[in-house]
Amino acid sequence: MNVRSLWLIVVTSLLFSFGLLMIFNTTSAELIDRGITGNMHGVFQKQFLYGGVGVLLGFLAYYAGYLRLIRWSGPFLLLMTVVLALLFVPGIGQTINGARRWIVFFGLSFQPSESVKLLIPAYYIHWYLSQDKEVDFLSFVKIIAIASLPIALILFEPDNGTTAIIVSTLIVLFFLTRIRWSYWALPLIIFVGLGGLVAYHTPYVHNRISVYLHPELDLKGKGHQPHQAKIAAGSGQLFGRGLGESLQKLNYLPEARNDYIAAIYAEETGFIGILALIGLYMSFAYMGFFVAMRASDQAGFLLAAILTFLISIQAFLNLGIVSGLLPSKGMTLPFFSQGGSSLIANTVALFILLDISRKERQVSEL
Repeated sequence: MNVRSLWLIVVTSLLFSFGLLMIFNTTSAELIDRGITGNMHGVFQKQFLYGGVGVLLGFLAYYAGYLRLIRWSGPFLLLMTVVLALLFVPGIGQTINGARRWIVFFGLSFQPSESVKLLIPAYYIHWYLSQDKEVDFLSFVKIIAIASLPIALILFEPDNGTTAIIVSTLIVLFFLTRIRWSYWALPLIIFVGLGGLVAYHTPYVHNRISVYLHPELDLKGKGHQPHQAKIAAGSGQLFGRGLGESLQKLNYLPEARNDYIAAIYAEETGFIGILALIGLYMSFAYMGFFVAMRASDQAGFLLAAILTFLISIQAFLNLGIVSGLLPSKGMTLPFFSQGGSSLIANTVALFILLDISRKERQVSEL
């Protein structure tokens, strides 16, 4: 095992370990505050179990090899597209907070869109590498049409955050594979421009922007979580209140162990703790992109680059939302916050990165 692989494992292990601590921290406080006598370790154990499933699937991906996974991405994507469609069948898809995103297996919920975040970029890479000439417009439209079906199903769940992430990964791949700008950039600019124009004349959008800029205008609605997150992060000051001493986790901040777990972490560890957390994600991004640059082939380069980007952009968006720099939207913090499907997908991505790094090491030694 080379230094790059070891560092990725260490950083991920630290993120997961601190995440488990914060999940148990917030869950136990919530139960105590509500006077509930139950299993305080339940959520902690479930997250640990999801991590074990992720490691198991990651080992399978590691030994299968990234090249084989890229070749199999088409059938896997077709399978997951069918599963996404099944979410809308009554009795199969589970609705939580008005969204049909989950399927339950043996008591564990599974969110198919998390695996699609990996499969769509992998299938695009497979398609691109199979081209025997420069990509023409008709071929580009065909691959976009194929990718649009699962993306549309995710959008209809609805899950705008995951949709935006998948689209952003495709845009990065268009850039990396040097697809002509006229094929995608111009249509994208037109689409965004028209969407912005329509949104500007929509009262609902005006209200959401106002709440984003001034959460205190709607403290009983959309502005509650961003406002409480700012209170939590600000009260942590430089060194924090201390582990276990958060006040906002006592049912003041909803989703304290999910999307807004970084706010509780900031309250308890302060500015220094948040800097350390950001440093871990920056280290992961640096090492992941370094693995991509040292990959032995183009497939490894593209896959390592996009998987690193995928994990990094989720961390950036989550921390941006928690800090109030970005509008509130459900987004897990990779390896850290509660979310079994996200943890499994990110762990598999980690093991694929390790496989790409391993192949680079073997090639360099020959």
